[in-house]
Amino acid sequence: MKQKGREKMPLKVMVLGGYGNFGARICRALALDSNIELTVAGRDGERAADFAAGLGFAQGAAVDMHAADFAQVLRERHIELVIHTAGPFQSQDYGVARACARAGVHYIDLADGRRFVCDFSSALHADFVAADRLAISGASTVPALSSAVVDTLCEGWQRLDTLDVCIAPAQTAPRGVATLRAVLSYCGAPIQVWREGQWQSQIAWAKPRQVLFRRLKPRLGALCDIPDLELFPAHYQLRQRMEFRAALEVGLSQRAFALLAWLRSVGWLKQPARLAALLNVSAKLFDPLGSRLGGMVVRATGLDADAKPVKRAWHIAADKDHGPEIPCMAAILLAKRLAKGEHMAAGAYPCVSRHTLAEFGPEFAKWGMVTDLVEERCEGVGVP
Repeated sequence: MKQKGREKMPLKVMVLGGYGNFGARICRALALDSNIELTVAGRDGERAADFAAGLGFAQGAAVDMHAADFAQVLRERHIELVIHTAGPFQSQDYGVARACARAGVHYIDLADGRRFVCDFSSALHADFVAADRLAISGASTVPALSSAVVDTLCEGWQRLDTLDVCIAPAQTAPRGVATLRAVLSYCGAPIQVWREGQWQSQIAWAKPRQVLFRRLKPRLGALCDIPDLELFPAHYQLRQRMEFRAALEVGLSQRAFALLAWLRSVGWLKQPARLAALLNVSAKLFDPLGSRLGGMVVRATGLDADAKPVKRAWHIAADKDHGPEIPCMAAILLAKRLAKGEHMAAGAYPCVSRHTLAEFGPEFAKWGMVTDLVEERCEGVGVP
């Protein structure tokens, strides 16, 4: 906070994995903010320094976030906020966040691992309250953007019955082995999904079905395991169904994932995640069959303010391989708000309803992304 008679100092921010697929995008955005003093951090100090030098207003640092002295490193560097982008989070514990709490540092991550995000508050809330610092998990497309979309779609509604979310990445968009490893970690595994007003077990990435988009061609989308599946039914008092699907642009790729899911489900493939590096390379062979256009859709049904059945959808289309900017936006917005001195209650929270959809608008415009809010036909929707 700004003290009387003293100029406010820039917020000292460290981005872990700062030269990686998502970390680099966040660093590019934050390096331009005069309220932030940026440190690009990673295991490779030379790579971090080279990337930071290219930004002009940042420094690089060799940092091992799993080291026993990580909290001390944060204290010595006077870091005030850590943004953790070094996934996959499905295989991580809360060691980095706990070190931040011990060091008295705010914490934000881009986690999309269901257990990581859903158990975050119960595991860490007391630590961050005691430290009088804020910790946010899941500051990414899900659940940060997805919850902002649902809040807008259903504003004023009396009841929310179903939610269907689908992300459709561009075939040629930059891919990361860590992201693919995270997806493969649960491919073919049973996951709990809210259907027909109760929890049911479904196989992840199996049995893809067609999903329609406003500005993209229809794609096959397969069920994925994300925090929203668990967080949203309670947060929105969802009556009937919550589903999240990923729709790859090349249908052959989607069917290949379905095959891997089947192989794991019958016990013939124990650890699909071991194939991440190979699949990341081989996926490029399909690039000529795809495009640079990706997107997302969120569909909701329920009863509006007048108790009438309603079905509404929000779409976004991201061209020129800009889709990977979207998972970075929530963390960027949060960091800038903290840097401006905005007060946020101490504690550890999932990133649900932390942003309004309007806050994302300038970020979408920066990358030429187009959004549509569509009223759809709703015969039979909302009927008990």
